[in-house]
Amino acid sequence: MIITLKEICKTYPMGNLNVHALKGITLDISEGEFISVAGPSGSGKTTLLNIIGLIDGFSSGSLTICDQEIKGQNREELARLRRDLLGFVFQSFNLLPVLNVFENVELPLIISKKGNNKSERRDRVNYLLEEVGLKDRWNHVPSELSGGEQQRVAIARALVTKPRIVLADEPSANLDSKNGEIVLGLMKEINKNEKTTFIFSTHDPGIWKMADRIIFLQDGSVKSQQERQ
Repeated sequence: MIITLKEICKTYPMGNLNVHALKGITLDISEGEFISVAGPSGSGKTTLLNIIGLIDGFSSGSLTICDQEIKGQNREELARLRRDLLGFVFQSFNLLPVLNVFENVELPLIISKKGNNKSERRDRVNYLLEEVGLKDRWNHVPSELSGGEQQRVAIARALVTKPRIVLADEPSANLDSKNGEIVLGLMKEINKNEKTTFIFSTHDPGIWKMADRIIFLQDGSVKSQQERQ
């Protein structure tokens, strides 16, 4: 298994109360799976992704990613794991406003040192920008882009380092149907060709149809799972 969660709980203090965001989540995720996490708002979808993505900690339980036990890892070790193994697509895009489209997508290659050769970095970035339909916008900064274009830049950035796991929080929320189909098709192709594991938090039926498995959350717990043929 590329990811194993055992009895993961997450509790947030809120005044004198404790809010139980996740309640004993146990899941096994295989390498190369294309998974959708579904459920109503407040069910724990984003919290689950943030824990798998090593952005948030967990209150109890255990998490193993790529044979690495996460409990006990210090901040620097967690940052290295995020850099080396994970790609993210955030709802808020998190693009750097002073960098243009090309530079935003290229940056993870520079940080991760997965693209020391400048021409290889250029080829990888150009390939992804062409695939998401933004090659002619490479020199624009985020403020010059629509929300849908920024989302496509964020998707290209998440894929550029060929991460083993991609976590995507509502990746099609800002895309029209045509561009949604394009980027989902790209992610499915990368999933197939590069064995990348994809985990989506989404309400999009289009992603549900493409998923190998849909995990339904309700009130911080796994309500059911549905394997798709």
